[in-house]
Amino acid sequence: MSINQEQKDRIASGQGFIAALDQSGGSTPKALKLYGIDESEYSGDAEMFALVHAMRARIVTSPAFTGDRVLGAILFERTLDDSFGGQDAARYLWETKRVVPFLKIDKGLADEADGVQMLKPIPGLAELLARAKAKGVFGTKERSVIKANNPGGIASVLDQQFALGRQVLDAGLVPIIEPEVDIKAPDKAAIEVELKKGLLARLDTIDPATPVMLKLTLPSVDGYFRELVEHPSVLKVVALSGGYSRDEANAKLARNPGVIASFSRALTEGLSAQQSDAQFDQALDAAIESIYRASIA
Repeated sequence: MSINQEQKDRIASGQGFIAALDQSGGSTPKALKLYGIDESEYSGDAEMFALVHAMRARIVTSPAFTGDRVLGAILFERTLDDSFGGQDAARYLWETKRVVPFLKIDKGLADEADGVQMLKPIPGLAELLARAKAKGVFGTKERSVIKANNPGGIASVLDQQFALGRQVLDAGLVPIIEPEVDIKAPDKAAIEVELKKGLLARLDTIDPATPVMLKLTLPSVDGYFRELVEHPSVLKVVALSGGYSRDEANAKLARNPGVIASFSRALTEGLSAQQSDAQFDQALDAAIESIYRASIA
């Protein structure tokens, strides 16, 4: 199954960033609270997910949210079967907004061992990838977390990520490999040395004709991911905000040429359910513009 060449070209050479709209069950209450909706205002998962879908729909249907500045958007699995503006969510993104759709496929993190949190098993993966492909999704995202400079743990994370990445490639989709480094890790810079070494070794086994994407924590040393950005088997390197404020994340991003944003909380910072549509669109426009500028710096 071939990937969408137009979408691939857009990610490879387009200017902009990727919006991470894939808050899952664990992170949704916090996302809603920041959006001005307290946990006391809903009960049960169904109400919670309906509220966060309404927030996402408000973002993607806003006139501020277009392919002019937003290259792609990562969706939560439940969103795949939902709609934006009366269209299937993934098709709305591409056909109406010219924003490339991605899907978060991981089921969360396993308990910490060897200084890392691996991916939990993903039951029904083949079916999920086929469904995503049929709905017009371009790529996937899968997140692990590294908390300490344990070479064995880091190698385990990367082996798991690349094995999953190959399954995604075989399904005709492009994986975003995401070995996040905890920004609070005391040995963060040392972790990044080990991580880059491991990434480069594994990228050399990937056919440049079917490249992968990387989603990484903004590095302690400016420009440290340049070899990854320039690697022939990497379509694009994107950065997560990782708990930094938007201003801090943008400043760090701007010092890493070739890396673009894939922000979640830093994108929605300052948006509120209580804002009028005009206020909301204005706040979102300012957020998108600032992240766009940092991504093309």
